[in-house]
Amino acid sequence: MGKERMDDKMMLFGTRAVIEAIKSDKEIDRLFVQTNLSNELARELMGLLKEKNIAFQYVPVEKLNRLTGKNHQGVVGYVSEISYQKIEDVLPFLFEQGKLPLLLVLDRITDVRNFGAICRSAECAGVDAVIIPSRGAAQVNADAIKTSAGALHTIPVCREDNLKNVLDFLQESGVRIVACTEKADQFYFEAELSGPVALLMGSEEDGISPEYLKRAEQQVKIPMKGSISSLNVSVATGIILFEALRQRMQI
Repeated sequence: MGKERMDDKMMLFGTRAVIEAIKSDKEIDRLFVQTNLSNELARELMGLLKEKNIAFQYVPVEKLNRLTGKNHQGVVGYVSEISYQKIEDVLPFLFEQGKLPLLLVLDRITDVRNFGAICRSAECAGVDAVIIPSRGAAQVNADAIKTSAGALHTIPVCREDNLKNVLDFLQESGVRIVACTEKADQFYFEAELSGPVALLMGSEEDGISPEYLKRAEQQVKIPMKGSISSLNVSVATGIILFEALRQRMQI
């Protein structure tokens, strides 16, 4: 049916509008489909979503009605503010350039401003790519871009369906996984961060998922002296990123 420009993102409503956006290679950030939607256009859409491996969520019609008062035909989507890349494409290119990749893997960072601040620090520290999951991560919207000071328009962001497979791919490619967790025994400045490395940071709520943590070759922590036992994830990420930069500047 059509589209609306929102304060922080482009909304698409109507099955045909979403189909055309996907066919024109628009990045779909979020997609909501009415539960039990069944018609010829809906079947075409579902086939396209499967073919392109685009995540979506079934929701009741009441939710769609709250999102827009327009004739949504059971489908409402949002176009991403940025173009995502795939780490399988980015990493070989970095090696071909003779770089020692510095990557940042974010496990379920959901706060938009935290995510934006992290990407700002990442760009300043020379991070080559930020890797996020396709589900359970902060939306890359205008707030995130503003908080990143525009860094999200310059640093590659890889949105991946399976972080476990990504971590395996990185290890197989010669990239060390270093996880930042308060459960570690070693301090971050004792870690070797000058070679090809991926820094793994966990969610604000419960840190790094166990299945990802066990894939890390090394676990590090930031020393604490005060009564509060943890830092904001964007602050913690900045501390470790600039230690990596310090070490790399000494090579």
